[in-house]
Amino acid sequence: MLGNEAIARGAIEAGIGFASAYPGTPSTEIMESLARVANELGIYVEWSVNEKVAFEAAFGAALAGIRALTAMKHVGVNVAADPLMSSAYIGTNAGFVIISADDPSMWSSQNEQDNRFYGYHAFIPVFEAHSPMEAKEVIKYAFNFSEKFRHPVIFRSTTRLSHARGPVILGRIPEIKSKGKFIKNPPKYTLIPAHSRKFRLKLIERWNRIADEVNNVPFNRIEGSESNKLIIASGIAYGYVKDAIKKLGIEDKVKILKISTTVPPPEKLIIKALNGVEEVLIVEELEPIIEWTVKKIAFENKFKVKIYGKNLIPQAWELTIDRVFNAICSFMNIKCNIEKPISIEELKIEIPNRPPTLCPGCPHRATFYELKIAVSRAGVGEAIYSGDIGCYSLGVLPPFEMQDLLIEMGGSIGVANGLAHVVDQPVIAIMGDSTFYHACIPGLINAVYNDAPMLVLVLDNRVTAMTGHQPHPGTGIKATGAKATEVPLENIARGIGIEYVDVIDPYDVKSSIEKLLSAIKYVHENRKIAFIVARRACALLIGARARRMGIRSPKYQVSLDECRACGICYGKFSCPAIVPLENGKATISEELCTGCSVCAQICPFNAIKLKSKGDPAWEKLWR
Repeated sequence: MLGNEAIARGAIEAGIGFASAYPGTPSTEIMESLARVANELGIYVEWSVNEKVAFEAAFGAALAGIRALTAMKHVGVNVAADPLMSSAYIGTNAGFVIISADDPSMWSSQNEQDNRFYGYHAFIPVFEAHSPMEAKEVIKYAFNFSEKFRHPVIFRSTTRLSHARGPVILGRIPEIKSKGKFIKNPPKYTLIPAHSRKFRLKLIERWNRIADEVNNVPFNRIEGSESNKLIIASGIAYGYVKDAIKKLGIEDKVKILKISTTVPPPEKLIIKALNGVEEVLIVEELEPIIEWTVKKIAFENKFKVKIYGKNLIPQAWELTIDRVFNAICSFMNIKCNIEKPISIEELKIEIPNRPPTLCPGCPHRATFYELKIAVSRAGVGEAIYSGDIGCYSLGVLPPFEMQDLLIEMGGSIGVANGLAHVVDQPVIAIMGDSTFYHACIPGLINAVYNDAPMLVLVLDNRVTAMTGHQPHPGTGIKATGAKATEVPLENIARGIGIEYVDVIDPYDVKSSIEKLLSAIKYVHENRKIAFIVARRACALLIGARARRMGIRSPKYQVSLDECRACGICYGKFSCPAIVPLENGKATISEELCTGCSVCAQICPFNAIKLKSKGDPAWEKLWR
C-alpha cells in the first residue's frame, strides 16, 4: 500500500465514522482512499473548504462520540491552528486523530516547517511511524490512545512515508459507528475565560499522565546489543538507520532506541537507553526536537554522555539513506569503504533544461497572456500581481512573470488589501477557484469594506487541479462523487456588494482581452473593486473525460509556408505543444495538442490552422 492508503486503512480498522480534509500534497490520498469506500462502509467523508473547517467538523463529530479523523499537509495545520489549540483544553469524547503530512525538502510546499512543534505548543501528543505497515498500526493505536485519555492526537507523516509503498497486513474492519449524540454541557464545552482557567489546570494534569503513558507505547523500544554507543531515531529516520547499520554490518556494535511518540518523549525509556552509554547519535528529520529533549534529560539525570545530532545530521531537506549512512560512519568512527546504498550514475549526455510549466491547453496560460496584453493596453502603469498557491503559481516564471508575491493560501487578496492603499500602481490579486473558497472570501469582504481598489481575478478551472482534481463548492460534486449544491464564485462577489462582476472564457482571446481591459480601467477610474472569473475546465480533467467517453479533440497544425517565425506561439504564449524548428518556425505536437485553439487566435499571420475538427461533444466537456 501507499503510505497514505495504509493510514486510511488504519483509520478504517480503528472504526472511524467521520473524516474531513482539505487536499494538499502529501496528504491528499488519505481522504481519497476513504472516499472510495465511504458509502460501502458507512463512513461520512468530506472535502472541506479549508483545514480549519475540516478540523472543526471532525472535532464536532468526536464530541458527539464518533471516532473522527482530519487530514492536512503541514502548512494546513497553520490554518487549523486556532481550533487545534483549543481542542486540547476541551478534550474529546471519542478517538480524534489529526494527520499532519509534513513535506521535508518542500517538494510541493512553500516552507519546511516541522509540525512536531505543534505537539508541545498545543499539548497534543505526536505519533510517528517508519513504514506503511507501522503507520497503519500506529493510527489504530492512536485512536485508542486518544479515547483512553479523551484527548486529541497528532499523527505526523512525511512525504517519504506518505508516498512510499510497502507490504501491509490487513486487519479486521469493525462495525462502523457514524451517528452519535452530543450531550449539552456548557461548562465543559464553552471556552470562556472562567472555564478555560480550570481547563488549563486539568490539561496540565492530563498531559503529565500522557507523558507517563508514552513509556508503555509498544512502538517505542530499545533494540540491539549492549553497547557504549546509542542511536536514537524517530519516524522514517529509524528505517534509514536500520538499513545503514545492516549495510555497514554493525548490528552487534550499536544500541538503538526507536521513538514513535516524539511529543511527549518516553522519558523513562530514554533514561534506560542512556544507561551505560558514552556517545549518542540522534537521527531525526528536520528540527532537533528529540535532540533537545535528550540533552535535557541527560543533563538533569547527570549522564556523562556526548550527544551528536544536527552536527552530523543535516537540519535542512529530507533525510536520505546516504545522509544517514555517512553520519553513522562518522559517529562509529569507521571508514565508509563500501558502496553507497544509493549511487549516482554520471551520464555522458547533456540533459536538456526542463523548467516546470503549465500543461498544454491549460486555460490559464491563455488568461495570463490576455491579462498581460490588457494591462499593457490600459496604460495604467506597471501592475503588481499578488499571487497565490496553485498550478498558476507557475505564472512567476517566464514568459509571463505575473506572480510578484506568493506567500500562503489566501495571501493574494490579503496582501493586495494592503498594497491597494499604499501604492499608486494597479494591484491585481490572482487566485484559483479552490483557493478562493479556501481562504480568499474574508479578504475579499475586507477589500469591499475598506474600499481597496483592485482587480480580483479568479482562475476557475472547475476543480482543485494541483492536488489531483478533488471537488470543491464550485463543482457541484461531493468527495464521494454525489451531487452537491454548487456555489458560484460570481454570486459570492455580487452577494457582498461588488458592482463590477464579469466572467470570461480564456479560450475566447479577443473577448477576454476586452473584458479584462474594461475591468482594469474601471478600477483605475473609479477606485473600486472589479471581480473577474476566468472560467474553463482543467485540460487534464477534460482529457481524462474525453478518453473515458471516446471523444476526439480538435487538432491544430502550422502552415510552414505562412509561418514567419515570430515565436509568439512558443515564446510569448509558451505552449509546450508548440516547439520551434531550427529555422525558428513553429510546429505542433499532435500528441500534446488539446485543441484549445488559442494559438490559432493569437497567430498574427494566421499560420495555425485546424487540422481536424474533433467530435461535436468535445466543447461541452469544458463547461
